Amino acid sequence: MPPELYLDLVRVDFKQVLADHEAIRKVNPQRFDLEQLDAVVYVDTHAHIIVGYKDVRHDEFWVPGHMPGYPLLPGVLMCEASAQLASYYVTSQHLVPGDFLGFGGMDNVRFRSQVKPGDRLVLVGKVVKFHHRQVIFNFQGFVSETMVFHGDIIGMPLTRSLEG
Repeated sequence: MPPELYLDLVRVDFKQVLADHEAIRKVNPQRFDLEQLDAVVYVDTHAHIIVGYKDVRHDEFWVPGHMPGYPLLPGVLMCEASAQLASYYVTSQHLVPGDFLGFGGMDNVRFRSQVKPGDRLVLVGKVVKFHHRQVIFNFQGFVSETMVFHGDIIGMPLTRSLEG
């Protein structure tokens, strides 16, 4: 049974982009093929909820090899997109020290449906715990109204070294 929804996505205006690629790049360090987040469209700092999306393209690096003839977005990339949304939120809201949020682990992740090129993967994240050394986000991913995955992403603040 899917978990309870954190937010009715009908309330979100997907045409009102709060952070596009350039704004995300100012916060998150990922570049090129590992940029898995296209936009942030909703932020509620009181409830610690954020919504973003990834438009799954037909020309992505994984398409030829991840199920030739029937390409499916790898679950690990869904989790990476969620982690990037978490990093954007935590860093832009200055919830913990550091330059960005590093990937610390995952718990309770379940994949419920497939995501294919041409789909928009909508990500809803909610901070469920934060401490200066660790943040836990609960994530839900959707294609249209279908929840395609959910789980917990654990992040830890990282600071880039100015040396070497």
